[in-house]
Amino acid sequence: MGFLTWENDQLVSIASIERPPANALASQLIEEIDQWLTAVEHDPEVRSLLIHGKGRFFSAGADIKEFTQIEDGAAFSELARRGQRVFERMERFSKPIVASIHGAALGGGLELAMGCHIRYVSESAKLGLPELQLGLVPGFAGSQRLPRYVGFAKAAEMLLTSEPISGIEAVKWGLANQAFPEEEVFEKSKALALKMAQKSPISVKAALDLLQYAKTADFEEGVQKEADWFGEVFVSKDAKEGIDAFIQKRSPVFKGE
Repeated sequence: MGFLTWENDQLVSIASIERPPANALASQLIEEIDQWLTAVEHDPEVRSLLIHGKGRFFSAGADIKEFTQIEDGAAFSELARRGQRVFERMERFSKPIVASIHGAALGGGLELAMGCHIRYVSESAKLGLPELQLGLVPGFAGSQRLPRYVGFAKAAEMLLTSEPISGIEAVKWGLANQAFPEEEVFEKSKALALKMAQKSPISVKAALDLLQYAKTADFEEGVQKEADWFGEVFVSKDAKEGIDAFIQKRSPVFKGE
């Protein structure tokens, strides 16, 4: 039985985590996320992705029971590396990925959300890395991604105290993009994914690649890559369509060409 199902709706692939009661992030679920990415990566009918949790939570953490079945430290390290590779694939994916978070995104659940490009949260959601409460540390790159979003000082506080923050606080600190009442967050997330899906797939891919350069490269390398992409995108049919539509005061229809 699978823990992740997905369906495509108006250029958006919507994945649903369903593993009651807490949508715990088991190895199988991580593998199914990887399979989802493979299924939609080259599908021209999918231009953006959305992942959310069914039930009470987005994902309240890793599967602790699975941990108890592993005794070898090397096996734990490989488990961590597998999760890291999938979440890094998400971060570097050529189509935008939105996380719609309600209830809780804790531990591995938050690490999954941080692998997405954009996070919409419910105002009452709880986000955090509580691993130190169990005598552990994050394993899916949480200790490395969290400081990128909230800064070193706040990341140190969250990690070392294990205290979660609310959805409203997550927006304040830069961990989430926007917060909404819980009954609205999924529809708001879906609307955002659809809005991005209506952009040119070529320019979206370029923008996502450039954002990665902004994270990891020096400024000169990044601006050179921007110039390279600008030249490549400018000669596309989508760019001509976008410019023509602007001049003609109509909405563009992008085909990814």
